Amino acid sequence: MSEDTNSTGQPAPPEEGIELRVKRIQEKLQQLLRQRDLLLKENGRLKEELDQLQETKNDQSIRLDQLQQQVEVLKVTKTAMSEGEKKALEKKLGQYIREIDRCITLLGQ
Repeated sequence: MSEDTNSTGQPAPPEEGIELRVKRIQEKLQQLLRQRDLLLKENGRLKEELDQLQETKNDQSIRLDQLQQQVEVLKVTKTAMSEGEKKALEKKLGQYIREIDRCITLLGQ
């Protein structure tokens, strides 16, 4: 059925053709608004999921750093250190101390 005919197959009066077009446009607009709402909800859900995954990643990174530090401590306590290893350890400890000092300074502000 074309846009310019009514349900009986007869040509539709010009006003009826316009009314049908407006009705179709309104229906399409309503459908688009429903789709938009669904997409907004999905977007919000995905953002929450992303935030949770990033938080999990950060927690795992912190845990990995802690485990790596424990491995370093175990290495130091299990073996005799050469001069180079001692210097590397002192350098690492110095970095940790500076980082702690920086954190204390930031907390004091």
